[in-house]
Amino acid sequence: MQSVVEFLKQLTDPQSIIAYGGLALLLFVVFAETGLLIGFFLPGDSLIFISGMICVSKPELLGVNLPVLILLLCAAAILGNIVGYWFGYKVGPPLFERKDSLIFKKRYLEVTQEFYNKNGGKTLIIGRFLPIIRTFAPILAGVVKIDFKKFMLYNVVGALAWIGTLCSIGYFLGTYEWVQKNIGYIVIGLIIITTIPVAVTFFRERKNKK
Repeated sequence: MQSVVEFLKQLTDPQSIIAYGGLALLLFVVFAETGLLIGFFLPGDSLIFISGMICVSKPELLGVNLPVLILLLCAAAILGNIVGYWFGYKVGPPLFERKDSLIFKKRYLEVTQEFYNKNGGKTLIIGRFLPIIRTFAPILAGVVKIDFKKFMLYNVVGALAWIGTLCSIGYFLGTYEWVQKNIGYIVIGLIIITTIPVAVTFFRERKNKK
């Protein structure tokens, strides 16, 4: 049991994911966060950012250069969204009636729907940068049966923008010693910044219900 707990802790720590699982675990986490219900708690933003840093500071850990890393991460993110889309497409509206469980919270889907109602298909691009939203947006796109070709366009553009931006920033900042020494604080700041829009949408949605 203790080993399982330790493994789950490692899955929420970006540096542990890369140190213990290398490129394979990195790609799986990005895939899971963007396509599986269980993926909403995974540290996608900080993981991608740190992977870019490692490309320049400790390239042997991943064994690929920056362009290859970006392409592989984009492929994982795109495939993850496709899985999420087809899950939502097959499950459909009953998903909104599903009871809360350890890996599923209906309020997350409701927050994503609120965000989707406001931004439309662009949610699939904007939502890439937002925790929870990026997990449930492709599922909701399947639920409402958005045209698959249109979905794929948003899917690919969103993946390229999300992965390309964070990975490149991590790569270029990774050349500075100060950034490497204070990565923990940077990751915390990144989590706070990306969580604020989700929190605002969540509380607004709760207020509207009342």
